[in-house]
Amino acid sequence: MLVDLSEIWQVWLSFAVAGWASLAAGWWATGWSVDRVAQDGPLTRLRPWERSGAWWIRHVAVLRWKDHLPEAGALFGGYAKSHIRSRTTSDLARFRAETIRAERVHWLSAATAPVHLLWCPPTLAVTLAAVGLLLNLPFIVIQRTNRGRLERVLGRRVSSSRPSVVQPPGWF
Repeated sequence: MLVDLSEIWQVWLSFAVAGWASLAAGWWATGWSVDRVAQDGPLTRLRPWERSGAWWIRHVAVLRWKDHLPEAGALFGGYAKSHIRSRTTSDLARFRAETIRAERVHWLSAATAPVHLLWCPPTLAVTLAAVGLLLNLPFIVIQRTNRGRLERVLGRRVSSSRPSVVQPPGWF
């Protein structure tokens, strides 16, 4: 620990820094181009077990509680995700990209945990890191669920707009 504080001040400082870091991450993310956030990365790529968001819907009941959490995508002039602007393919693709941006912001917010070691003993820092992850996890789950649902719709649109072509065996 570099700074010697009482335990209550360690906790207060940690929450204040985590809050400011979350706001800073959200502000920084509004400057990322849509092209940058349209591509999944290793952390944001949906996994097969998520079944395009269906796992979260079935096992975590995300559709029941997701609308009760705050949505701050437009806080710094960004994209509000509280509803879909239109059902056009381009708007759905943009919404999908914004779910990646939002998920990355929440991962960044959770990743600020090591800074707590500057003024907290390791056990408290780990506890605060777990709290930070738990506070961000519902938002991450919402973004992954929405992205999976959007990918299903967009995938159906792409497959229905292609002409039927029989591909030779071995093509993927």
